[in-house]
Amino acid sequence: QVQLVESGGGLVQPGGSLRLSCAASGRGISINHMGWYRQAPGKDRELVALISSGGNENYSDSVKGRFTIARDNAKNTVYLQMNNLKPEDTAVYYCNVRCMSPPYYDERDYWGKGTLVTVAS
Repeated sequence: QVQLVESGGGLVQPGGSLRLSCAASGRGISINHMGWYRQAPGKDRELVALISSGGNENYSDSVKGRFTIARDNAKNTVYLQMNNLKPEDTAVYYCNVRCMSPPYYDERDYWGKGTLVTVAS
């Protein structure tokens, strides 16, 4: 069983910063990519950023230059540093991890429960 625990959401003023964290746990897991998605009210869930097991990063155009994704493989944790936040960044942010776990070691996507980020003055 793979569990994801997210933290770091909250209320911030425009131009401010927040850092999200997501720790994955589970016996014998082997993690491939890790990432963040978000879903604003009335909108579909969208990709924010992904980081591969080798450290390659991908960002949506809307956050390039403002957000940075990083991972600590020793801790099975992915981070999202969000700077210069805008009201349109307001959404529930979901951690996503693709990994293999026992007993079958088939590759699956796992999702966190989400953490709310609100950008408002």
